[in-house]
Amino acid sequence: MIQLRQLFLLLALLMLQAPAWAHKPSDSYLTLRATTGRSDIAVRWDIALRDLDYVLQLDRDGNGEINWGEVRQRSDDITRLATSRLALSSSGQPCTWATASPLMLDRHSDGTYAVLSLTAHCARLTGALDARYSLLFDVDPSHRGLVQWIAPGTEEVQALVFGTESAAQSLALQPPGAWQTLRQYLVDGVWHIWIGYDHILFLLALLLPAVLVRRDGQWHGAPHLAGAVKEVLKVVTAFTLAHSITLSLAALEVVSLPSRFVESAIAASVVVAALSNLRGTLESRRWVMAFAFGLLHGFGFASVLADLGLPQGALVLALVGFNVGVELGQLAIVAVFLPVAYSLRATGFYRVGVLKFGSVLVALLAAWWLVQRMFDL
Repeated sequence: MIQLRQLFLLLALLMLQAPAWAHKPSDSYLTLRATTGRSDIAVRWDIALRDLDYVLQLDRDGNGEINWGEVRQRSDDITRLATSRLALSSSGQPCTWATASPLMLDRHSDGTYAVLSLTAHCARLTGALDARYSLLFDVDPSHRGLVQWIAPGTEEVQALVFGTESAAQSLALQPPGAWQTLRQYLVDGVWHIWIGYDHILFLLALLLPAVLVRRDGQWHGAPHLAGAVKEVLKVVTAFTLAHSITLSLAALEVVSLPSRFVESAIAASVVVAALSNLRGTLESRRWVMAFAFGLLHGFGFASVLADLGLPQGALVLALVGFNVGVELGQLAIVAVFLPVAYSLRATGFYRVGVLKFGSVLVALLAAWWLVQRMFDL
């Protein structure tokens, strides 16, 4: 029990020291386009200024803001950094880099990005285009490169994700098949829910009381596992159904909401879910909250899917794969949570330490996210 308490306190300290969780994890966005009959690759690369500032110290005057003049002065350094961290080759022969147009800035949902327009000159393109990506891996192992690859002779987009475990990949010169598309987006869905800390905390905040029952204004351990499983299934099913609806509507461009509103509302949903555990007013109606706020979380999932890029010729497959991936990742979290929570349900450590103290920590962290997102800090 002492080890469990120590583990819980460690997690609490990590949560309090994680302001970066308020935003999306560090990502850069690459679009690589090949043209039939040519061996050149057109590359657009969007890199967050906050990431570049961390590595290159762009903010020369130290005022906490990066202006266009500071970026422009370091444009050559930015280009050198980027091209040294992405190696393209074909048939064993490396491609060389050239600048296609001057560096620009663009606004993403999570801040301002430097936009590099490059050309990779390859001796020839045969078989596949081999890519090795290493931007920021030495300072941030969680960083990812989100790639949209357009093979020659097609307008279909193939989405790839470069991470520390997938730094080297081959980009097929032929359009991907249906199974490849489904598999890729399924993996992306699983990965996103595992790094989507706000989604995870919202779900866990709703699940914490699932192994408890409330009598005479107090929490008590659930008498039977079947009852706890039923509560978990109600919450998870409601959340899944709700975010699947809005994820599909947003991905198909039927409904669209401002990113700042969505991200702020998601943070607020975590606060409300956590505080409800202290009052104990929802009890068996937690599935209603899961459904209501799950609609908002679906728009958050959709923004990630949009960043990955949706292949128009395989739109349904990509959407289904991503959604199934999110559910599989979610079920993996529940599979770990439920047996541990049920085994501890009757202890004061769980009822007070995990449920009450943990809910307070989650509410405070999510409140800080809310402030950051509302005021774009």
